[in-house]
Amino acid sequence: MLDEVQCGIGRTGKWFAHQWAGIQPDVMPLAKGLGSGVPVGAIVCGPRAANVLQPGNHGTTFGGNPLAMRAGIETLTIMEEDKLLDNAAQIGEALRSAFQREFEGLAGFVEIRGQGLMIGIELDRPCGELLLRAAEAGLMISVTADRVIRLLPPLIISRPEADQIVAILAPLVKDFLASTPQP
Repeated sequence: MLDEVQCGIGRTGKWFAHQWAGIQPDVMPLAKGLGSGVPVGAIVCGPRAANVLQPGNHGTTFGGNPLAMRAGIETLTIMEEDKLLDNAAQIGEALRSAFQREFEGLAGFVEIRGQGLMIGIELDRPCGELLLRAAEAGLMISVTADRVIRLLPPLIISRPEADQIVAILAPLVKDFLASTPQP
C-alpha cells in the first residue's frame, strides 16, 4: 500500500508520487487534492488487491456523495486542461533551485529536498519559531520533525508568486540562523 493522500493528485509534478520511483502499488488511498477542498477520498486497487473484497463484503454510509464526486471529476478535468502537473514540476524546481542558491554554504542549512510542490528545507536546529515569523510576513509554512520547513504551495501557483515566497522566506531563514545558537 502506498499512501498518496497528501502527495498524490499532482502535488509532486506527476499524478502520483510513487511514479517517480517506478513503483506499482497494490493499494493506493487518495484524498485531499482530489476534491479541491471538497471532502472526497478514493482507494485504487491493482490486480493483486482488487479481488480481496467482493461485492457486498464492505459497505459505506458516506460513499458516492454526488457533490464530492462532481468536485473530483472537475478537479481532474481542470488539472489536465490547465496543465497543473507541468506547473507543479516547473515551479517546484524553480523554488528548490532558488532556495538552494540562497542557502548554499549557509551555516545551519542542511539540505533542500522534495519533488514538485512538496518541498522540505532542513536546518540543523529546531525552527518552529519561523512559523510565527513567516505568518507575520504574510506566508504560511509548516515545520515538521522540529527542523524541516515544509512548503506545500497550491498547484495553481504562478512564477511571480513563487518568487514572492523566496523573497519572504529566505531572509527570515537567514536571520533566524544568524540569531539562533547552533545545537
